[in-house]
Amino acid sequence: MKILVIESSPHRKGSSNLLAENFIRGAEEAGHKITVFDAGHADINPCLGCDACGMSGPCCQKDDMVQLRSEIMDADMAVFVTPLYYFGMSAQLKKVIDRFYSFNGKLTSKGLKTALITAAWDNNDWTMKDIAAHYETLCNYLNFENKGMILGTGCGTVSMTANTKYPKQAYELGKSL
Repeated sequence: MKILVIESSPHRKGSSNLLAENFIRGAEEAGHKITVFDAGHADINPCLGCDACGMSGPCCQKDDMVQLRSEIMDADMAVFVTPLYYFGMSAQLKKVIDRFYSFNGKLTSKGLKTALITAAWDNNDWTMKDIAAHYETLCNYLNFENKGMILGTGCGTVSMTANTKYPKQAYELGKSL
């Protein structure tokens, strides 16, 4: 299976990307081909809402989303990786998802497998409620097949994250595909 991992942290060596590394290791060991796209450092503009694409593309903006669109359409699975910012995804990932508008129909008909990997500093029982609900809504709307979520709480620093159960869970999710 071709798996596209979309990392969106401004911290290349941060907690969410640590979890992604563990997922990737497991998926590679299971024989899958992995491509990583660093949306956290890509040149991706927000959707303009101009509807020039008519929801079937191409988008009038010529930025790194052109490459990402091609990679998503070539993939069997996409993994959304984000730090938790104010109980939602990073702005970097939100820009990517908003830009799905320009190929909404093609993406919906694809039946893409997806997963969510996120890391948060705090570990309150309600911390991940909103991002999980948002992701599940995206799966329903875009006809994504949810293969799992790693909702890493208590992952404020890389050393904190490394000492939680979440790196192993991420590895096991990748290995199980």
